[in-house]
Amino acid sequence: MTRTYQYYKEVFRNESMPFAFVDLDLFDANGIVLKRRAGEKKIRIASKSIRCTYLLRRILEMDEQFQGIMAFTAPEAVFLSQQGFDDLLIAYPVWDERHIKAVCQEIKQGKKLILMTDQTAHIKRIQGIGEKEGVIVPVCLDVDMSSELPGIHFGVHRSSVNSVEKAKKYLKAIAKSSNVQLVGVMGYEAQIAGLGDNVPGKQVMNGVIRRLKKRSIKEVAARRKAIVELIHSKGIDLELVNGGGTGSLESTREEEVVTEVTIGSGFYASGLFDNYVQFKHAPSAAYAIEIVRRPQKHIYTCSGGGYIASGAIGKDKAPVPYLPKGIQLTDNEGVGEVQTPIVYKGDEKLKLGDPVFLRHSKAGELCERFNTLLLVSRGEIVDRVPTYRGEGNCFL
Repeated sequence: MTRTYQYYKEVFRNESMPFAFVDLDLFDANGIVLKRRAGEKKIRIASKSIRCTYLLRRILEMDEQFQGIMAFTAPEAVFLSQQGFDDLLIAYPVWDERHIKAVCQEIKQGKKLILMTDQTAHIKRIQGIGEKEGVIVPVCLDVDMSSELPGIHFGVHRSSVNSVEKAKKYLKAIAKSSNVQLVGVMGYEAQIAGLGDNVPGKQVMNGVIRRLKKRSIKEVAARRKAIVELIHSKGIDLELVNGGGTGSLESTREEEVVTEVTIGSGFYASGLFDNYVQFKHAPSAAYAIEIVRRPQKHIYTCSGGGYIASGAIGKDKAPVPYLPKGIQLTDNEGVGEVQTPIVYKGDEKLKLGDPVFLRHSKAGELCERFNTLLLVSRGEIVDRVPTYRGEGNCFL
């Protein structure tokens, strides 16, 4: 399904800008492709990359292979639990006593919320609160999936557990904790899942990254397997072994110990996911800004638009020009808080009041800028649904 500027211009002809939208036809098509890419593994949805309860439900209703959510904070997980969602794995450690207590309250109601841990301090903290609350708290061990190569830390600084020996120390703390139950292992290979290896104009770097990925895939698979086998040797039956992301499905699904993969960004197919060799997904999410002046022949200045993605500062965190095809940002101004100049020399006859469409660099974060997502299908707006922000939430 190819989308043109005129297609979306007609769909949104009566809408005030700026606005964000999701093309459901492309969104659903991405779901089908992602399911195929995941093989036979269960698929957990990364809520960070969606941030809209309507769309989370839509994914979970697509196919029984989509099961569970990976939340990014305890307050978000509690919110989702109270909205009727279940099987919520919280992807990052929680320290705030109030947040852990709130999780305990949901567990008391029969809901499954799992806390992420990797240090003995996490276990002691949860044990103390769980004991007071009279709850056995399920936890997941976050295993570091980075690769230490000569002069390179290939990955992200995440877990403190990156070896069998460190996992043994962690398991000793688990064994002493009557109100903590280890139910899962997670390892996010960020250097494989989240790092593009087909960036235009960077052929040499792309080749280097592909070689590093190939080496890292073998290393992290062996580490995950060894730690899972250690846990099993202690008589602990794991409910889940989680791995991967949109960018690493082809490798993660091959690991026998992995029971589920996590996917989020692939549904929106944000800008950073244009640059992979193994797959291409359809850009289903974008936003529109309005042309309000034309200072020069090929320059069209739009109102607002400066929605920069998180992470290390760089051009790849800027929104991606989308439609009309051929639009470009200027080097001096980029996308701005109150205005964004666009360079365009194509065939469309742009005028004041017309939309310009851009895509956010990272999935999900676009929802922090808008209260509502317009949902499009078969050439018309079929619904308007709230984002997390539209429901009054700001979790981080």
